[in-house]
Amino acid sequence: MDKVQLGKADLHISPIVFGAWAIGGMAWGGTDDEDSLDAMRASFELGITTIDTAPVYGLGHSEKVVGDFVREVGRDKVEILTKFGFNWRTTKGEYMFDGAAPGGPTEKVHFYTGKDGIIQEVENSLRLLNTDYIDLYQIHRPDANIPIEETMETVEELVQQGKIKAFGVSNHSVDLMKRAEAVLSIASSQSPYSMIYRKIEKNILPHCIDNNIGILAYSPLQRGLLTGKITADYKFKEDDHRPTTKWFKEPNLSRTNTFLQRIKPIADDHGATLGQLVINWTIQRSGITAALVGARNREQATENAKSLDFSLSGGEIQKINAELDKVIIEG
Repeated sequence: MDKVQLGKADLHISPIVFGAWAIGGMAWGGTDDEDSLDAMRASFELGITTIDTAPVYGLGHSEKVVGDFVREVGRDKVEILTKFGFNWRTTKGEYMFDGAAPGGPTEKVHFYTGKDGIIQEVENSLRLLNTDYIDLYQIHRPDANIPIEETMETVEELVQQGKIKAFGVSNHSVDLMKRAEAVLSIASSQSPYSMIYRKIEKNILPHCIDNNIGILAYSPLQRGLLTGKITADYKFKEDDHRPTTKWFKEPNLSRTNTFLQRIKPIADDHGATLGQLVINWTIQRSGITAALVGARNREQATENAKSLDFSLSGGEIQKINAELDKVIIEG
């Protein structure tokens, strides 16, 4: 799997990135660490060398498991992407929610990007990830209480210290990106993007294309919905967050599955699954640098990695887009 440059940064990543949210366990119905490690091993064996995680994914658990994998394969073999902002070790900032690591106590999570919080977070991430530098450090979401210019000054210090190689934003508007880049170059914008959620095409995607900022598309499978495996009778585990979102409620669930059945013949023609077809389509979109795709076991990871084993023709992409135009998502 050939690597791609992330924006204007001196950083090359795999076009499919291993998304490590689910392996943190929290909000995903628990996790099995050995399955998680095996998923990363399978991804790595098939050319996925880039992993995206965050401290808040299981309150440190995802980073710890990623760190175990880094120790196993060697730091120079992988690119580590993580984030900052959600912090359960401080009472500063805005209270967001209660969370817990698997088997751990409930903690109050705040969002805080003050200098002391960032320094605290980066040191914890470096320790958990078994590394002395982070390839891409991303602000997880906008902070309503601290000017982004102030946050960027701290990030710039981390770059100068060699603790991070590049900086990216996540879930930020064009205006905030412009303000941030006035202080320090932005390598990437991590944004939600899928066949049925293409909001960034209006402003964010054109801005990033014009300014050579990479786009890391997260939830390209819309949290599993676009695999075609989530039907009306699907049983979610108790603490799985997905049933509470609009995507998994009617009529959106049925409309999405109807669309998937209409494009399934294209997947069949390539000997591919629906999920592989969706990932392939996503990565081929103009301006998309890489797709972040989660996996919780070897089977899922292998399926994801093989999404680039075929090429969609222009005619096939037109057919997919024509069917997409018929899909109306409510809410």
